[in-house]
Amino acid sequence: MSGGLKNILLVLASVVLCTAGAEAMVRWLDSNEDGSARRYLDAIPLASGVERAWFAQDPPPLPNRKPVPEEWRKLDREIELGGVSGTTRRADAFKAWNSAFVGDPCAHPYLKDSPGRLFVFDPPDGQPRPPYRFMPDATSPIGLVTNAYGFRGPPVSAARRPSTIRIAFLGASTTVASHHFAFSYPEFVGHWLNRWARARKLDLSFEVLNAGRESITSSDIAAIMRQEVAPLAPDLVVYYEGANQFEPRTVVPDLPNRPDYAGQVEKRPRSWFDQFLSDMAYHSALVGRLQGLLAARAAGPGGGEWPKPDYALRWPAGLDEKAPDIGRADLPVHLSEIIADLDRIHAATEKAGGEMALASFKWLVADGMVLDPERHRAILEYLNIGYAPLRYRDLERLALFQNRVLETYAASRGIDFLDVAQLVPSDPDLFIDAIHGTPEGVRLRAWIMLQLLIPVIDRHLADGTWPRKSFRAVEPPPYAPRLVRFSCKP
Repeated sequence: MSGGLKNILLVLASVVLCTAGAEAMVRWLDSNEDGSARRYLDAIPLASGVERAWFAQDPPPLPNRKPVPEEWRKLDREIELGGVSGTTRRADAFKAWNSAFVGDPCAHPYLKDSPGRLFVFDPPDGQPRPPYRFMPDATSPIGLVTNAYGFRGPPVSAARRPSTIRIAFLGASTTVASHHFAFSYPEFVGHWLNRWARARKLDLSFEVLNAGRESITSSDIAAIMRQEVAPLAPDLVVYYEGANQFEPRTVVPDLPNRPDYAGQVEKRPRSWFDQFLSDMAYHSALVGRLQGLLAARAAGPGGGEWPKPDYALRWPAGLDEKAPDIGRADLPVHLSEIIADLDRIHAATEKAGGEMALASFKWLVADGMVLDPERHRAILEYLNIGYAPLRYRDLERLALFQNRVLETYAASRGIDFLDVAQLVPSDPDLFIDAIHGTPEGVRLRAWIMLQLLIPVIDRHLADGTWPRKSFRAVEPPPYAPRLVRFSCKP
């Protein structure tokens, strides 16, 4: 953060928190911005050749970042002024939507509220999956930078340089990360892997593809793998996802209605200063810490799980939670469907000459968990409203079971299982909600992924299978979004 912005924050903080003591505030602001993540580094075993000092290093600036088109800036402002709120809705205007998914936009339950224009593309197979792609070779008003294939991150060509290992990361919002964030976790991993190769004096470079995008399912991810990633012949495909099909009604078919939590949501009106900090916290962990300090001083009592009505958890008969039969068709939280999609991803990966690795998925939930009711309000609302009225203990049980299923799947298919969830600390200061990390949380998850990936890479270096001597990477089908204008007014 620039010194000028830090000075502004100091002035603002002095006005709002005059009783906190100027010296204490300065000490707090001057502390490490990544302090909440740094305190866990010693507990994370380092892979061979990794130096802990690398954790603080950022990837280099993206060479494909460019000025945002003025037309896009204007549209973004119009969306905000028109009352279409939320980052996702703003981001939707700068996606290329699958024409088979869109159909008649005025008849679409979600896209009908778009601001009279959409970018669309025609899928090569005519099917509605995936529902969208990011615009190619673009910088959005929200900050997302994409390459020619619409993947977040630096440019990557179909033709590969010698001595290169290509890794593709598949997933949803926890893979692509907030469009506001400077980096996603795959970008950190790619940067640190190249740092590791230089430190080991290996004639080797790493290329990373971030094929993640928010609000998609395993079936969408399978289509992305087949259509977009497989033609680029990745050596390794890493799957990290576990929330978008996490449906409580699969185990509680008679789920009671959500309780009225009106008295527990938004306990006080948001001031201009709250909004200022909220906007700035997307870009700076320092501001996020200031936001947390303010919230801590304003927080009321409580922070435990909200009251829940009684219900019966209907676990499938005969299902062993510790040693699940993954061939069953009635696995909870749509895991049977997910396994079928994982098989499709696995098959497409092998056909492209690569191999697949499966990661466990981290949920921040535990029976008896108590949070700060203001500082961690988004986590409380995510768990108690988004998954209401499921109790914490049942969410925790399902999350643990989901990871056991993923581990069992990996063992049954002979692929690597990367137990990320076991190493990610359950620290609410590292989470925006129960699954999405803050910028510090994203960095720490990337650091953990790095330690788990290096043994896989070392194994392939030792047996000579990586880097590949030959591979068949082809240019994916043409991707040329077009603008469609429409009016849904009667």
